[in-house]
Amino acid sequence: MALQTSPEAPIPVGQVSRLIGGWIDRLGAVWVEGQITQLSRRPGAGVVFLTLRDPAHDISLSVTCYRAVFDQVADIVSEGARVVVHAKPEWYAPRGSLSLRATEIRPVGVGELLARLEQLKRSLAAEGLFAAERKRPLPFLPQLIGLVCGRASAAERDVLENARHRWPAVRFEVRNVPVQGVHAVPKVIEAVRELDALAGVDVIIVARGGGSVEDLLPFSDEHLIRAVAACDTPVVSAIGHEPDSPLLDLVADLRASTPTDAAKRVVPDVGEELVRVRQLRDRALRCVTALLDREERGLAAVRARPCVQHPQRMVDEREEQLEALTGRARRTLGHLLDRADSELTHTHARVVALSPAATLRRGYAVLQRGDGAVVRAPEEVAADEELRARVAEGEFTVRVSE
Repeated sequence: MALQTSPEAPIPVGQVSRLIGGWIDRLGAVWVEGQITQLSRRPGAGVVFLTLRDPAHDISLSVTCYRAVFDQVADIVSEGARVVVHAKPEWYAPRGSLSLRATEIRPVGVGELLARLEQLKRSLAAEGLFAAERKRPLPFLPQLIGLVCGRASAAERDVLENARHRWPAVRFEVRNVPVQGVHAVPKVIEAVRELDALAGVDVIIVARGGGSVEDLLPFSDEHLIRAVAACDTPVVSAIGHEPDSPLLDLVADLRASTPTDAAKRVVPDVGEELVRVRQLRDRALRCVTALLDREERGLAAVRARPCVQHPQRMVDEREEQLEALTGRARRTLGHLLDRADSELTHTHARVVALSPAATLRRGYAVLQRGDGAVVRAPEEVAADEELRARVAEGEFTVRVSE
């Protein structure tokens, strides 16, 4: 395809188509899995035309095969069936179209599908997408509920009727999508992401009625599982009946056995809530009444105490005690003072008796020399020396004679 072209030297369309065909012819055969969306078997025609679609994406390819190849599986393969095709890319130059030329077609059986789902389940569980700690609690009273379901389906009717019967004020944001077939997975993913991004949606319900394993396969698709795991809004899975268990049940924050069960578990019953409120109100009244009765009895017991009925009695008792203690203190202090006075009198008498003044009153005198020294012996004084004589009533001068 690396050609030298220009506006003045273009190449014809046919040459471009042949070049593309030559490049595609060098590609080898591949095994392709998909779902048959269109099947054309014209009477007498030797070629059968199929459209093979990826269930998880909006992508499809045309497939052609000889009638003998398709006749081998014609009884078990129809539109909507999942098949594995061994085919080689083929370019049809006259129309410039690409298709796959199938040499073998194998239907995908239920057992193989279940084995693949089990392998996918283990892989996603190992990533932690099904872990219990990832589950978020549902709001007690959602104001706006997102609902993903089939158009005019029994699942939609069951959810809406049961929810509004339980709580008439509840509001819904409904997204009708295909719930089986090749368009189911991308449409459901788109609806879930749209509701998750919509402000005000408190919880999302994905609902579908029962069906075969093949019918419920879109709700085990890996892309859908990852889209639900990435939601910020709690998601409720209500797919099929009680025995059905697509992988969406494992990744959702809550699994409901049926769409009706989803409505009952997401929306509270107004009658039950009124009964519960009434019971709680009665219980609160009983608790308050019991508390008041208990406090009233306690207050009556306090008021019945003597100290409360006759508070002056306590003051009188304390007054008597205070007077008794005061009298005792006074008597004790009086005894101490009397004893101290007696001791002081005795000590004073002794001091007086032993004092020099008392000795002088008995007629004694004290002689002192001029320097104040007391004369204790005759030889301490000289003749004609003046001495001072001290008596009880005063003192006078004397002179020493021979």
